[in-house]
Amino acid sequence: MNKKIQLQDLGSRDYKSTWEYQEELFKDIVDLKIRNRREELDLETPNYLLFVEHPHVYTLGKSGDFENLLLNEKQLEAKGATFYKINRGGDITYHGPGQIVGYPILDLENFFTDIHKYLRFLEESIILTLEEYGLKSGRSDGETGVWLDVGTPFARKICALGVRASRWVTMHGFALNVNVDLGYFDNIIPCGIRGKGVTSLQVELGVEKVDEEEVKAKIIKHLTDLFEAEFV
Repeated sequence: MNKKIQLQDLGSRDYKSTWEYQEELFKDIVDLKIRNRREELDLETPNYLLFVEHPHVYTLGKSGDFENLLLNEKQLEAKGATFYKINRGGDITYHGPGQIVGYPILDLENFFTDIHKYLRFLEESIILTLEEYGLKSGRSDGETGVWLDVGTPFARKICALGVRASRWVTMHGFALNVNVDLGYFDNIIPCGIRGKGVTSLQVELGVEKVDEEEVKAKIIKHLTDLFEAEFV
């Protein structure tokens, strides 16, 4: 079992080329697993975590409703945003500057074969990170991601989650709002959930800017503990 995770920080990179890069890494791992089975080999499969920040983009998951995008093509263009229908679970979400996006491309057979546990671990890494900033967050029944003030009229989402898995290999991941312009969420019904707000670390802490590198370091620390992994 290879419990090493290769960390790659891609900086600011457009959604489409990042998605293609994810697909490439994903396919390489799946192909290696097929070869291992077919040829009775025991070659180690790699694991990756990509950190990236995207220019303004809206993405719709395979079970999502196009009606949850409240902009037409011209309005998208005016906002400098792009739109993609993609192959992850979940509905519509927004990515943009000031948001930490994490794409774990893991062979879960290196860790555990339980997709629900995987999703809970991703959420937990964010919950523990937010706790370090004095914020109490949690899960909302039937709704993925990480929320503040769950179960109250003030419930608001701070981190979205959407993954795809095949042959126990994962792709897509989480998006944590750190210093993001929350106005861009007004153009969608986030995750198809009406009547609930979105927030960011910056807004919750009431500061001008949160150190994103520090946030990433905290997320890595918690993923290391949860997955009993080593980041390289």
